[in-house]
Amino acid sequence: MRAETQNSIDAVRKSLELLAQRMDYETAPHRLEEFNARVEDPNLWDNPDAAQKLMRERQMLVDALDGYESIKTELQDNIDLIELGEMEGDAEVVSEVEEALKALEAKAAEKELEALLDGEADGNDTFLEINSGAGGTESCDWASMLARMYVRWAEKKGYKVELQSETAGEEAGIKSAAFKISGHNAYGWLKSESGVHRLVRISPFDSAAKRHTSFSSVWVYPVVDDNIEIEVNPADIRIDTYRSSGAGGQHVNTTDSAVRITHNPTGIVVTSSEKSQHQNRDIAMKALKSRLYQMELDKRNAAINEAHENKGDAGWGNQIRSYVLQPYQMVKDLRTNHETSDTKGVLDGDLDAFMAATLALDVSGKSRADAQAED
Repeated sequence: MRAETQNSIDAVRKSLELLAQRMDYETAPHRLEEFNARVEDPNLWDNPDAAQKLMRERQMLVDALDGYESIKTELQDNIDLIELGEMEGDAEVVSEVEEALKALEAKAAEKELEALLDGEADGNDTFLEINSGAGGTESCDWASMLARMYVRWAEKKGYKVELQSETAGEEAGIKSAAFKISGHNAYGWLKSESGVHRLVRISPFDSAAKRHTSFSSVWVYPVVDDNIEIEVNPADIRIDTYRSSGAGGQHVNTTDSAVRITHNPTGIVVTSSEKSQHQNRDIAMKALKSRLYQMELDKRNAAINEAHENKGDAGWGNQIRSYVLQPYQMVKDLRTNHETSDTKGVLDGDLDAFMAATLALDVSGKSRADAQAED
């Protein structure tokens, strides 16, 4: 067996060890039996919120077990096949299995990263806010490009995307937009995207075809589970209603019942512009609680806290990632130094490699400065 092939086998086995450790494999079957017994309780859905939480936790355990067993079985099947192929001198079978093992190594590595999403709110749905920064019309257009990028990424993941609010730019694009993205580990993956994103390109709005630099900020907050208590003093908030209109297209909406909630102690402002004022209040309050919960998480999570402490303005010195379309093609994350020349793929939502690199960096315990110093 070639050394490269053995390395792939060893890598998959290491991933399996981590997966088993993360889910506590020895007790997992017993916990699943307990979940199944509770699911059969006829009174389970008397409390829909608790029932949904239970079903999500059960499904997470089922997915973890299925993923582990699938990789374990596939690894053993490939080992048996390659040993048989080598014994019979069948080079074609050996070559096919070597390719299959490389693919399995990548699959196991992805599952390993997902297993590292074990933060307090990593499994939750998430709110994602995009705001244009320095650069006027250019930044508004860049903000709309970012919105499209994240919607494409979420759709590829099979996540549900709901537009919560949107403010159109004066000439093009958007000044701001807020989305709710629902799906397993939505917050865990997207939390690494919080920060300022910088675009360099030939401006489509400049008749002289000059190169422009634009900035927009992205901020991500977990949707707070109903079982997590977040106290909001009514005296600390101001609720305003106003008329809001969308930018057109599939997201167009016009309503007299849009709601804006301002949290005076922190200065947090959240909005919602669905058709129902009651629904808007509910959505906005959930968004506010999520923002407050995020602030609490920041105090306990050094990696996220660093990003928020350095939030600043959407401009020079605060960016986490650069997207250069001219004079060359390059997207580079300034925290991990991960980069790619496939700018089109990234802007079409191919973000997993950037998120995985940041997640691995956070788990390693290295700071942004340390990582850059090692480069």
